[in-house]
Amino acid sequence: MPLLEVERLSKGFGGVLAVSDVSFAIEPGELLGIMGPNGSGKTTLFNLIAGALRPDRGRIRLHGRDVAGLPPHRLCARGVARTFQLVRPFAGLSALDNVRVGCLYGRKRGGGGGARAEAARLLALVGLEGRAATPASALTLMDRKRLELARALATGPELLLLDEFMAGLNPAETAVAMALIRRLVAEGLTVLMVEHIVWALMDLARRIMVLSAGEKIADGPPAVVAADARVVDVYLGAARPPDAHA
Repeated sequence: MPLLEVERLSKGFGGVLAVSDVSFAIEPGELLGIMGPNGSGKTTLFNLIAGALRPDRGRIRLHGRDVAGLPPHRLCARGVARTFQLVRPFAGLSALDNVRVGCLYGRKRGGGGGARAEAARLLALVGLEGRAATPASALTLMDRKRLELARALATGPELLLLDEFMAGLNPAETAVAMALIRRLVAEGLTVLMVEHIVWALMDLARRIMVLSAGEKIADGPPAVVAADARVVDVYLGAARPPDAHA
């Protein structure tokens, strides 16, 4: 059984369909990449899966059970966690306490010293072992992204939604982020990620889905998707560097 099944999902705003009749499934341990031009419906799709929005039509199943319309805290309790395109740490809390929040209120709900130990473990996992006492507001962008990832992992997810996790990072930081994502997938985590850094997504994912104007226009291995004429027309033609057309 797939971990996540999305069936004919649709969501409109003021008569405009942001997501239109989208269907796909994710197997346990899979990394599925989503790409498409701005306004194609990627973040709306994430918000529907994470419970921030209710669909107008369609179904979302987690382990075969319909979860469409459940609020975020109930989806979190069922094993769905996400990061945001614009990171949202608790600025006044230390890095350690930010992650402890996820431990205390997530699916595992570990308390006391157990939450502290787990938070410290996750900070080390994402490369922040020396920043436990640092306020979130004092961290660099890369480190805030690491922190948000650690906090999401602290909830004990089976499905992790990464919304442009590598946006704003330089090439060296992007390589570090990619290595971290690979490690999580290798450890069995299922990942659904939106990313505009095309080369990174092509390298990470064995399967990519492309959205355009709210519709799914391609779904398959990266090489097949990259060769799809419609994908090149609506997205890759603009996303590729100039020498890619030489």
